[in-house]
Amino acid sequence: MKRESSIFVAGHRGMVGSALVRALHAGGFENLILRDRSELDLTRQADVERFFATARPEYVLLAAAKVGGILANDSLPVQFIYDNLAIQTNVIDAAHRNGTRKLLFLGSSCVYPRLAPQPITEASLLTGPLEPTNEWYALAKIAGIKMCEAYRRQYGFNAISVMPTNLYGPEDNFDLTSSHVLPALLRKFHEAVERGSPTVEVWGSGAPRREFLHVDDLAAACLFLMERLDEAGWINVGAGTELTIAELARTLARVTGFRGEIRFDTSKPDGTPRKLLDSSRMRALGWAPSISLEDGVRSTYDWYRSRRRAGA
Repeated sequence: MKRESSIFVAGHRGMVGSALVRALHAGGFENLILRDRSELDLTRQADVERFFATARPEYVLLAAAKVGGILANDSLPVQFIYDNLAIQTNVIDAAHRNGTRKLLFLGSSCVYPRLAPQPITEASLLTGPLEPTNEWYALAKIAGIKMCEAYRRQYGFNAISVMPTNLYGPEDNFDLTSSHVLPALLRKFHEAVERGSPTVEVWGSGAPRREFLHVDDLAAACLFLMERLDEAGWINVGAGTELTIAELARTLARVTGFRGEIRFDTSKPDGTPRKLLDSSRMRALGWAPSISLEDGVRSTYDWYRSRRRAGA
C-alpha cells in the first residue's frame, strides 16, 4: 500500500478497527475511509453496494463483526451467524466488483475444531467439531474464509484471511453479559477493589489454557501482511505463549491490586479446554509480537480506568 492509497477500515470503532486506524496513522496513511453504523449499515446489501460504487477504496480491512463471549454467543445465535454472514458477504462481493486491489478479512481462532491438536495449525480447519459455545460465530467466520478463497480462485481477487488468537486492549467490550474473559475479569477485579469485596468469582474451573494477543500487535501484523502476503489460504496470528484462566486471573488481580480470594464457579462452562495457535508461518515471514501480557494488561487497565473516570 502506498501512503496516499485509499483504505476502507470496516468496523473502525471496534477494538480491532480502532487499532488498525492507529497503526495506519502512525505509518503515515491518511487517506482513510471511515463510516460508523449510522452512516453505513454493512448488513444491508444495497447500502454497501452504493458505498463501494461511490468510494471505490483501493484497499479494505474488514474488521467489522458481531462479537462477544460465551454468554452472548449462547443467547444470540441468530445475530452471531446472520449479522456476520451478511457483513462479510456484502463487503467482499462489493469490494471485488468495484476494483478493490486487496482485502484483508479478519477471522478468529474459534474457527478451528474444539479438540484440534495443539498448537493449532492452519491445516486444522474443518477437521473436527467446533466448540458449541461459539459455533454460530465460528461458522460465519469459516464461511468468510472460504468466500475469500472462492473469490480468489474464480476471479483472482486478492483477498487474504487472518486468524488471530484471543485479543484484548483499548476499546474492548467490558460489559459483563457480552464480553470475553479478559475484559470481563478485568472489570470484575476493578469493581471488587472499588467496593472492597473479599472475593471475585471466575466462571469455570480455571483450568482451560488460553493465548492472548494485544490488539495493537494484531494491527501491526495486519499491516505487515497487507504488504507481504498475497497467496491463497489463511494465516494464524498469535503471541506464541499460553496460560491457564487461573493464571490469567492472578495476573489481573496483581495489576488491579486485588488481594482477596479468587473463587472458581465450576457450574459454569469452561469452553474449549486449550487453544494455542501455531503462528510459525508468521514468524517465518519475519513478524513477531512486541507487547508482553503484563505490559498489555497494565496499559489496557489504564485505558479502562480513564474511560470510567470520564463516565464513558
